[in-house]
Amino acid sequence: MRPHSKSGSIGAPVARPSALLCIGQNCAAHAAESGAEPPEQPILFHKSPNTVVGPYDDVLISRGSKKTDWEVELAVVIGRRASYLDSPVDAAAHIAGYAVSNDVSERAFQLEQSGGQWYKGKSCATFNPLGPVLVTADEVGDPQQLRLTSHVNGEPRQDSSTADMIFSVAHLVHHLSQYLVLEPGDIINTGTPQGVALSGRFPYLGPDDVMEAEISGLGRQRSVCRPA
Repeated sequence: MRPHSKSGSIGAPVARPSALLCIGQNCAAHAAESGAEPPEQPILFHKSPNTVVGPYDDVLISRGSKKTDWEVELAVVIGRRASYLDSPVDAAAHIAGYAVSNDVSERAFQLEQSGGQWYKGKSCATFNPLGPVLVTADEVGDPQQLRLTSHVNGEPRQDSSTADMIFSVAHLVHHLSQYLVLEPGDIINTGTPQGVALSGRFPYLGPDDVMEAEISGLGRQRSVCRPA
């Protein structure tokens, strides 16, 4: 039976991961719009696991927020313990499947009030809608050939492909396994493409705005922004 969210709709396919790992600036165009050079190795940051909510749950705009932003991402769900993998080729055997993730971010908290860490701007309540489904790795096929899109109030924001990732899914799983132990149910948000509000091209989110995030073959989620 699928879990249900507080709103009574479909809950997240992984309700409370033991770890929610995120990769920053993993698309060259997004790194550029953020004012950064493409990284030479994966940028890892953590997000509180209790940010995960269902794909149709409300997202709460944090008190004092002026710069809440969206980020559609491919979420990798670990299915088998991974530690010190020998090569990226071994990664596939440790992946249960994939889901749509929205790595909602508060940019002022993340970049202006962070003291150098991104955690404050990433771990506000409800800041990681996940789902609607977990699609198994064998059904997805090549995870580097998936289209990612996002919309705000019906207007297009992001439209890209996982082919644009700097570091592939296999590379990320192998790389992370050299530094930490990946457990079944852990989630890796693999990075967002260009087209976020941080770029200056679009306004930040406010109450009653509607975010939609979609990945080909993985479904579409819809979140309404509400004041916290």
